[in-house]
Amino acid sequence: MSKKIQIDVVSDVVCPWCFVGKKHLEKAIYALPEYDIEVRWHPFQLDPTVPENGVNKKEHYAKKFGSIERYEELSQRVVEAGERAGIKFNFKDIVNIPNTLSLHALIHEADKLGRADELKERFLKAFFEEALDLTKKENILKLTRDFGWDDAFVESVLENKETAYWVTQEIRHYQNLGVTGVPFFIINNKYGLSGAQPPEVFIEALKEVGGPVETSEAEACAIDDPNC
Repeated sequence: MSKKIQIDVVSDVVCPWCFVGKKHLEKAIYALPEYDIEVRWHPFQLDPTVPENGVNKKEHYAKKFGSIERYEELSQRVVEAGERAGIKFNFKDIVNIPNTLSLHALIHEADKLGRADELKERFLKAFFEEALDLTKKENILKLTRDFGWDDAFVESVLENKETAYWVTQEIRHYQNLGVTGVPFFIINNKYGLSGAQPPEVFIEALKEVGGPVETSEAEACAIDDPNC
């Protein structure tokens, strides 16, 4: 009988290390076909102060990092990590940074259909590889149409204050558990792994659920941390 494992992943849509961590985790899962692994996605906002209509990337990162040049220097590390993970980061063409609450609300709905992983991947790819402006509703609607949802349903989710409330409550829940940086992985509710750990660390952790696992210093994004 295959070993049942649940992995809860706390992450943000505009977190580059979350994209890298997702790819590392997928590689580990692929290497363990004998395991029955369920991945659940949970929201986090690195910057909840971003207005609903988003902010200009250059202005935002120049303020956060001191200059856009400093941001580009720091982002080179994640670009290289992305290449190794199979991600083609396209930071230079990103124009605006969205407030991700509405994107998390849509992933929340997708989770009810067992398709959260699929939509999460689509948003990450659209933002980081295609440099799609996710501050614009028409671009979100285009993505969700390809996903199979009609515009009326998507707009109802985006305007649903109750869904937004539960997403913020879930974010607060993980903050109360001590999550300050993402990605953060919780395996079978027993222990957590912080950051975009290498695939081999995930493999060891999944084999030794609940047991001692030697982790490495892994890259992550944190609130007010000049790492990404």
